[in-house]
Amino acid sequence: MSERVDVAVIGGGPAGLAAASELMALGAGSVLVVERETDAGGIPRHCGHQGFGARDMHRLMSGPRYAARWARTAERAGAQLVLGTQVTGWAGPGTLQLTGPGGRRELQARAVVLATGCRERPRSARLIPGSRPMRGVMNTGTLQQLVHGAHERVGSRAVVVGAEHVSFSALMTLRHGGARAIAMTTELPRHQSFAAVRAGAGVLHRTRLLTSTSLSDIRGDERLRSVQVTDLASGKSETISCDVLVLSADWIPEHELAVLAGAELDRGTMGPSVDRLGRTSTRGLFAAGNVLHGAEPADFAALSGRRVARSVIAYLAGDIWPAAAIPVGCSAPLSWVSPNRITAGDRSGRSRCLLRASQEITDARVAVRQDGRLIASSRVARVGPGRSAHVRGSWSALVDPAGGPVEVSLVSGRRRR
Repeated sequence: MSERVDVAVIGGGPAGLAAASELMALGAGSVLVVERETDAGGIPRHCGHQGFGARDMHRLMSGPRYAARWARTAERAGAQLVLGTQVTGWAGPGTLQLTGPGGRRELQARAVVLATGCRERPRSARLIPGSRPMRGVMNTGTLQQLVHGAHERVGSRAVVVGAEHVSFSALMTLRHGGARAIAMTTELPRHQSFAAVRAGAGVLHRTRLLTSTSLSDIRGDERLRSVQVTDLASGKSETISCDVLVLSADWIPEHELAVLAGAELDRGTMGPSVDRLGRTSTRGLFAAGNVLHGAEPADFAALSGRRVARSVIAYLAGDIWPAAAIPVGCSAPLSWVSPNRITAGDRSGRSRCLLRASQEITDARVAVRQDGRLIASSRVARVGPGRSAHVRGSWSALVDPAGGPVEVSLVSGRRRR
C-alpha cells in the first residue's frame, strides 16, 4: 500500500508534535506524524516530575501532562498521528518505508521532518568493565519506563552515572520507584546542572556527588551487587554496594534515517548537519529537536519544531533548496556548535547558535573565523558540557559565500575546577 501526504513528521515527541501543530496552523495541507511507540509525547511521558512547558506553553506541568497536551494539540490542529509504527528506511526521495501492526507500506511526502530525538549510549558503547548482571543495570529511559510506565519497584540502593539535568531527574524517578540514590558520579570536575538543582538533590535525596570519578567495575550475577568507582586524581578506588545502576547522559542523536537518506552528519553533534532553517543536505529533508545534538530540555525541542515548520511551509511554496553549504565547526575545547552549516538565503543572522565545550569555562570569549579572517567575537558567561550556551548568530551575515569553512574557537576564559 502507498499513501501520499504533504508533510511526513518522523517522531511523535515534543519536536515532532510541535512541528505538526504549527504546520497545520500555517496551512501545510496533509500532515502525518509517525511514532514507533503506542502513545505520542516522547520521553516526557515517563517523567512524573514537574518542570515541563515553561518556554513553549508558559506554564509548568508534569511530563505526562505535557506530553498529552502536545499530542492533543497536534490532533486538534488536524495532524494525523500513526502510532506503533516504525519508519524502517527509504524507498526513494521523499518516500518512507513504514512497518506497523497493519503490515508494511510506503508513504510519499513532499517534505519530511526528522524529529527522532536522541538516546543515551548503553553500557556496551561506554566500554565499562566488569560482570554482566541480568538485572539492575539500565539507562534513564528504561528506568523511567519501568517506574512511570510499568509502575515497578526497581530496587533499594542506586548509583547514577552522570551529572547532567537528566541525571538529577533520575534521582526523582528512583525515589518514585522505591530506591534511594546513594551516589552520583561524573568524570568531570563539576556537575552540569544548575546550582539550585544540585543543592536540592543534596537536601532532598541525600545523594553524594562524586566528581572527577569514573565507574571502573560492575559486579553481580543474576542481580547487580556493587560497583567500583575510581578517583581520577588520586587513583583511589571505592566499592559501593547497590542493586541499581543508572547510566545517564552521554547522548547520541537517532541519526540512522538521516544517514540512510544520504544527509551529512556533523562531526561534533553526530546529528544531521543543518542550517538556520533546519534544512539538511538532502533536498526536502528537515530536522528539528534533539536529533540535531545532545539532549536539550523538551520545551527547547518543541520550539525547534515550531521554527522548522515555517521553513517547511516556505519550501512547499516553492522556496529554492540550497545547492551548497559552508560548514561551521569548532576547535577544542569547544565540542560542537548548532546550526552547523550556512546556505544561500540563510545569512540574515536572526538566530542564536548553541555551543558546548568538553570542560566548563566561565567568562569565555569565542571567535568566529573564515579562512583566517576574524568575522566576530562574543563573550559567553559559561560554556561547558551537558548544558548549552547561547551565542548570537548575527555573524552569519558576514560569511563569504565563496569562502571556506567557518570555525568557532575559544580565545580566552577561566576553566573551572
